[in-house]
Amino acid sequence: MTKKIIKSDEEWKSMLTPEQYHITREKGTERPFSGEYNNSKEKGIYRCVCCGAELFSSETKFESGSGWPSFWAPVNEENIKEETDNSLGMQRIELICNMCDAHLGHVFPDGPKPTNLRYCINSAALELEKEES
Repeated sequence: MTKKIIKSDEEWKSMLTPEQYHITREKGTERPFSGEYNNSKEKGIYRCVCCGAELFSSETKFESGSGWPSFWAPVNEENIKEETDNSLGMQRIELICNMCDAHLGHVFPDGPKPTNLRYCINSAALELEKEES
């Protein structure tokens, strides 16, 4: 069972940048092609910027052309939960950190094999723990 991390809005605001807070706590979205990790080729583990949970590996990152970092699978499916998102007049699947309830992005069924999924994630919701050389 995942141990939940619960903080007040003031605690989140004190530890996150305004953009990170808006995206992770208020379900915002960064502008396409603007995020720090969109074009990153560095190897490592992408963690939740709010709680440090392992979310994605650079091994599953791919260039989707969408403008956001994209992955074809999470490191551990238990670290991410999915919820239906009916905003913007369409139905999408929202991705949320299972440890701290941070909004991460969305998943779409147009990714590469083997999963055919595209986990489309906001850079501001991530922190890359670089692999040591």
